[in-house]
This record gives sequence, structure tokens and C-alpha cells, in this order.
Amino acid sequence: MSRILSALALLWLSIQPTFLPAEESKQPEVLVFAAASLTNALQEIGAAYEKSAAVRVKVSFDASSSLAHQIEAGAPADLFFSADTQWMDYLESRHLIQPATRRNVLGNRLVLIAPTASQIKLKIASHFPLAAALGQGRLAIADPDSVPAGRYARSALSTLGVWNEVADRLARAENVRAALAFVARSETPLGIVYSSDALVEKNVRVVDTFPANTHEPIVYPVALTTSAKGEAAGFLAYLLGPRAREVFVKYGFTEP
Repeated sequence: MSRILSALALLWLSIQPTFLPAEESKQPEVLVFAAASLTNALQEIGAAYEKSAAVRVKVSFDASSSLAHQIEAGAPADLFFSADTQWMDYLESRHLIQPATRRNVLGNRLVLIAPTASQIKLKIASHFPLAAALGQGRLAIADPDSVPAGRYARSALSTLGVWNEVADRLARAENVRAALAFVARSETPLGIVYSSDALVEKNVRVVDTFPANTHEPIVYPVALTTSAKGEAAGFLAYLLGPRAREVFVKYGFTEP
């Protein structure tokens, strides 16, 4: 009889649900809203941090403008990592970030790209023949009316005196990675993206790099939002640390 009772007891135990403490059943999570150009670097950094801190890192990538508007509308982001200072300023003026946590983390360069097989050769200079090089095609850039990469591109082309020649021949993309894809798929003969974007796409090549003095400095600021959870501060500290810096450098980012 004792053996039967023991067997029944073991059977009962085997079919009972397992209840874990709340902190074990739900892993802490940090939600980062980040510029599309940060995709590869932040995916690697987030994965490394998850292993060291037992915190899940989720990242939503898009144009900085789109992400800022989402945060303004109430999206529960813990960190905002922008591709320019304008959209960080936008959220700070609306009291949606914690100003004391704001840091300028990265810089970048602006490049003219073409499909890998393209034979186009251009040297970026004042009044260079960009329109002629496009032929019947269009120039892929992120939307210059709102997306940082597009605004930097418009500024550079205006400084060089060629913006008016190509302004009506744009393939406007929702973010810089979408502009990169247009060129990678040979849907446009040329495009303007960050050098870090060109580095991760094997189907494009850099035609030339825009001189830094043709556009405002490219700066990536990061900050905690006013609704950030406690775990977010740890990930922000990691982003500012040496291990994350190594990854950013590997993916082509520079000092701000």
C-alpha cells in the first residue's frame, strides 16, 4: 500500500504547475527606441548585455523622427537613441526624457553609394556632376523633411551647389536603411547613407565620402525617457562603456 501511495504522490507532483517567484517568471526588460542606422551594432550590444545582466533588451529601429513622435504619443520606451540632436531636443522640450542622463555617444560620416556592380565614378566637390551620373534614375536618400540622414544629405548637397539639380529626382525613404536597400537592390543608381550603413551591406560600394564641412556634425545622443524602468539605467551605463564602444567602432561609428 505504501508503494502505491508513494507512486500516486509522485504522479500528483509531476502534474502540478510549477510556480516561480515573480522576479524569476518574468525577466526584466528594457525597451530601446533607436535610429535605424544603429541596427547591427545595437543588436550585438543588446545580445551581449542580456548574457551579462539577465535583462532582456528589445530594440525598435526606425527614423529618429518617427520614434520621437511615438514616444510623444505615449509609447513605453525606456531609452531613446537618436541619429541627431534635433529630435532629442524635441523630446527634451516636451519633458519626455531625463536631461541629466543625456549623452552624445557617437558620430558618423556621410557617403555616396552605388550598387557593387556599378561603374559610376564621382569625386564629391563643389558643383560635381551628380545629376548627370543619375542618368534616368533617382537618388535614394532618407526623407530630408524629417529624417536626420536625409537632412544631412540635403545640407551637404546644398553646400556643394547641386541640391536644386536633384531635388525633384529623389527616391525618398522612410529611414536610412530603406534608402540603403534601394541601392542594394539596384532600384536606384546612387544613394546617400552613413558610412556605417555602407559597411554592413555587401551589395553597395562607397563612391566617395562627403567632406565633413558640407553638413552639420553627425551626432548620436542617447537618454533615458521620463517613463524609464529601473533596469534601463544599467543598460545606458553599458552603452557608454568600453565594451559597447568596441562594437560601435567595429560597425563604423566614430567619436561624436
